[in-house]
Amino acid sequence: MAKLTSELEVACPCCDAVLVIDLNLRRVVSHTVPERSDKPELNDATRILEAEAARRESLFEQSIAAEKGRDDALARRFEEAVPPLKRAIELAPRYRLAYAILTQVHRQLGIA
Repeated sequence: MAKLTSELEVACPCCDAVLVIDLNLRRVVSHTVPERSDKPELNDATRILEAEAARRESLFEQSIAAEKGRDDALARRFEEAVPPLKRAIELAPRYRLAYAILTQVHRQLGIA
């Protein structure tokens, strides 16, 4: 590909691209990238797009299932927190009632 005597062809050891360097200009004047061996064919495009769509749909279904499970877990934690709070309300004097409820809720929910 080098046409002038001042041009030098160099192959890149990493990507096998061919660089043409002009020694007088001290610049790269041409860069040729080799064809990829793993380049998908146009005939496979619909199959690839369908596979990607199926993968996205699967991830979406997994996220929906995780959100449903999250609601159940929060409801279960709330139901577990109610009996100790009822007991605290029965035993606490009137002036400590609000404080006891708040501290129990915070402990059960892991707030502080």
